[in-house]
Amino acid sequence: MGNVKVFVVALPGSGKSTTLSKLSEIMPEVKVINFGDLMYEEAKKTYGINHRDDMRRLLNIVHYRELQVRAAKRIAAMQGIVVVDTHSIVKTPWGFYPGLPSEVVRIVRPDAVIHLEYRPEDILKRRRKDADERKREEENTEEIENDQRISRQFAVAAANEAMAYLLILSYCYEQQYPYQHAEEAAKEIANIVRTLSEKKNGT
Repeated sequence: MGNVKVFVVALPGSGKSTTLSKLSEIMPEVKVINFGDLMYEEAKKTYGINHRDDMRRLLNIVHYRELQVRAAKRIAAMQGIVVVDTHSIVKTPWGFYPGLPSEVVRIVRPDAVIHLEYRPEDILKRRRKDADERKREEENTEEIENDQRISRQFAVAAANEAMAYLLILSYCYEQQYPYQHAEEAAKEIANIVRTLSEKKNGT
């Protein structure tokens, strides 16, 4: 398989990391990279940041953008099939900030942007479960539904900037068994990645 880079985006609490863990089980050859982890590594080295959430809270926008660009350059240099776990929006007290700004997508040049969408009720349930760890403010399903719409719009903009394929995978039905959505999404992403790789190889 040839070199392929794919951004997989969803709202925090969507179960995206679980989905990509299951993708790794299906396709062990895929490198799953967390964009925020790369930014955090750079923030620790340069600014002494000790918690991922402190990047948004303590760094000014210039430094935050710099970390995004550094992470993008590291991803651009990677070989093989690279799936990037990230968000298309970052929600701040001052408004929504792009998780995939133009400079980032121009550096990485992804082949596709995949936007995962889920039931707001499921996202809210997951967020409440980890509320103490991440110190999230109380939200409701209407806010999450609105955030998900905005996240899709930012994903569209990122795909357009990158001249990449855009895929919307929606799992807005109730699960019949645990991890149903994660398993189904992982299978769909695996098929997408295989197809992109075959197209780039001309097979």
